[in-house]
Amino acid sequence: MVMSRRRALLASLAIPTVLGIALVGCAESTGGGGGGDGTKTVRISGGITGTEADDLNATFTQFTKDTGIKVEYTGDKSFEGNIVTKVTGGDAPDIAIVPQPGLLKTLVDTGKVLEAPDGVATAVDANWSKDWKSYGTFDDKFYAAPMLANLKGYVWYSPAKFAEWGVEVPKTWDDLLTLTDTIQQKSGAAPWCAGFASGDASGWPGTDWIEDLVLRQSGPDVYDQWIANDVKFTDPAIKDAFDAVGSILLNPAYVNAGFGDVKSINSTAFADVAAKVADGTCALTHQASFLSANFLDVKNAAGEVPTVAPDGDVYAFILPGMTDGQLQVEGGGEFVAGFSDDASTVKVLEYMASPEFADARVKLGGVISANQKADPSLASSEFLQEAMTIMQDKSTVFRFDASDLMPSTVGSGSFWKGMVDWVDGKPTDQVLSDIQAGYEN
Repeated sequence: MVMSRRRALLASLAIPTVLGIALVGCAESTGGGGGGDGTKTVRISGGITGTEADDLNATFTQFTKDTGIKVEYTGDKSFEGNIVTKVTGGDAPDIAIVPQPGLLKTLVDTGKVLEAPDGVATAVDANWSKDWKSYGTFDDKFYAAPMLANLKGYVWYSPAKFAEWGVEVPKTWDDLLTLTDTIQQKSGAAPWCAGFASGDASGWPGTDWIEDLVLRQSGPDVYDQWIANDVKFTDPAIKDAFDAVGSILLNPAYVNAGFGDVKSINSTAFADVAAKVADGTCALTHQASFLSANFLDVKNAAGEVPTVAPDGDVYAFILPGMTDGQLQVEGGGEFVAGFSDDASTVKVLEYMASPEFADARVKLGGVISANQKADPSLASSEFLQEAMTIMQDKSTVFRFDASDLMPSTVGSGSFWKGMVDWVDGKPTDQVLSDIQAGYEN
């Protein structure tokens, strides 16, 4: 994708870490002790780059001191396009950090990904929900442990404006609609802003809206059936989700604050909404947790960098469900796939599945983990601590981003295009039919 979802959204909650993978050759022996099978440098490929890559390497510092096993992580921005070629060409790393279950399945189908070692499977059973384990499981064989996680479905707002208007964070979908109408009446302006523009990936922010509503309105079973194409896009349940989203995004009284009319959603870059929320022009925007990083590059009404806090310039709440107390969320994350079964690599894989690894990485900042035994208090901001607590809550219904699990002709094809067409005014029934036709390509 571009700086698209897979790059922006599979990022850390506070700062977009993301995905693309640098491909290095198989590990090389170096002689010496530690590692159990002689000496070895375990090489990991991943798409996490920049300071996040530095932090990932730093996460292995104590592990290396304890075991003598040296770990070298290398990141690059071309993982999704190159990793399968590298693997099939015999140039697989010892371990790859894979951003989507769909890509993981493609790698598994090469026959080069090894089943997870027993120690990894035991750790995942003990530390993650069954949903998370299922994303690394194919044909009843478990291959890859989850690593980090991110949470979607946030609504960003201004706490100060809420206080000024005398409104509160909504607890249900109906409350959100009432809140929208109240803000519109009190401010005399459109409350919501949205941006679907993202180059070749334009439309993806709209798919996140639809996915949130399918999960909240129809529940996880229908969501799963939709991903499997057992529930079609033309099914009433999916149309209900479009209608619900349309009650906001297609309503000219509610959008597009600071940018124009409904159709301006398609010409507005997805990250540009941050500036309008920060300066008070836009009261509400729906975007993943990564948007917190965009606030570092904009100014509030006073010309200062806005603070992201419950009593700050901006903050966010999870898009509410149909009833009070629902915790139904979608998100993303990375998976750790092994291509070597030597003792050193196995020990690294086991460490990466442990709460100790999660704590070490979370403590360095900018990310969260869904490892249920990791410590959310180590997260680097109140926002991340709250997000991590939600991810760890056993009552939370979590589902991976649906379009990331659909065939690319649909998930990153007809679904994206359909959202753009829908905002441009194409009738919902036709849009749904067009998206479903992506399965035939």
